[in-house]
Amino acid sequence: MSTRSRHASTAATVSGGIAILLWSSLALMAVITTVLPPFEVLAISFAIGGTCAMLLGGSGAGIVAGWRQPLPALLLAVFALFGYHALYFIAFRLAPPVEVNLINYLWPLLIVVFAAMTPGIRLHLRQVLGTLLGLVGVVVMISRGHGFSMTEANLPGYLAAFGAALVWSSYSVINRRFHAVPSSAIGAACLIVAALASIVHGVFETTVAPSPAQWLTLLLMGLGPVGIAFRLWDRGTKHGDIALLGTLSYAAPVLSTLLLLCSGNVDAHWSQALAVILLLIGAVLSASASNRANPSAPESAD
Repeated sequence: MSTRSRHASTAATVSGGIAILLWSSLALMAVITTVLPPFEVLAISFAIGGTCAMLLGGSGAGIVAGWRQPLPALLLAVFALFGYHALYFIAFRLAPPVEVNLINYLWPLLIVVFAAMTPGIRLHLRQVLGTLLGLVGVVVMISRGHGFSMTEANLPGYLAAFGAALVWSSYSVINRRFHAVPSSAIGAACLIVAALASIVHGVFETTVAPSPAQWLTLLLMGLGPVGIAFRLWDRGTKHGDIALLGTLSYAAPVLSTLLLLCSGNVDAHWSQALAVILLLIGAVLSASASNRANPSAPESAD
């Protein structure tokens, strides 16, 4: 890999890492908007995020170019963004939240597994071990060190949660094939998702008027964890170290729990400290093998 390509890959990986940091704020925002119907939240936040992402791509010709991306790239993004969130919401309606979270957070591990099957990407054992340590940390944190049981009655919810993990992980890896499509084009997909969410909301939910505080939260959600984060993740998965991003993705649930802890919405527990330690060890292991395991990455189109 040339020095220029290495720097471009590192910058893209950092972009994906920032997206993970932004996603860690979603849990706190979800607490503030918990009384609002989920697809109403999805429609509003994606409308804001999509508009933000499109405007960041420039004005005039830049915005039009976002809609002129190859149809397969647009369909993949829409399928992933809408499919993941729809399955995620459905899972929480059909199964207990602890089990749903545990199954859903298989997606970072699945990213590493799928990356291993991708031509041009070589994994190191340390990256696999680092990702597994992140998974163990999340399992311990969510279960608080206690056992959990899965019952047949909740199987539809479990399948929906696994489906969400499968959709997001496969999208993150397949998205690399469209590395020539600028990341600003993700805004078009977000706007389509907002339209689809509005239709689902209109059919199945009752509109609830957000309070001023909730409107502010929805604005921040749309600008950060949706608008900017999805664009940064798009860049990271297309041009960065996808295996390392898979490992770092376990920071999202850990950091989100710590934010809830700082805000007083959850109680402190030893499992949170253990999860942070395991995540840090896993990240160091994965990062130490990153340059050797992934010697090449597509050049950025941005």
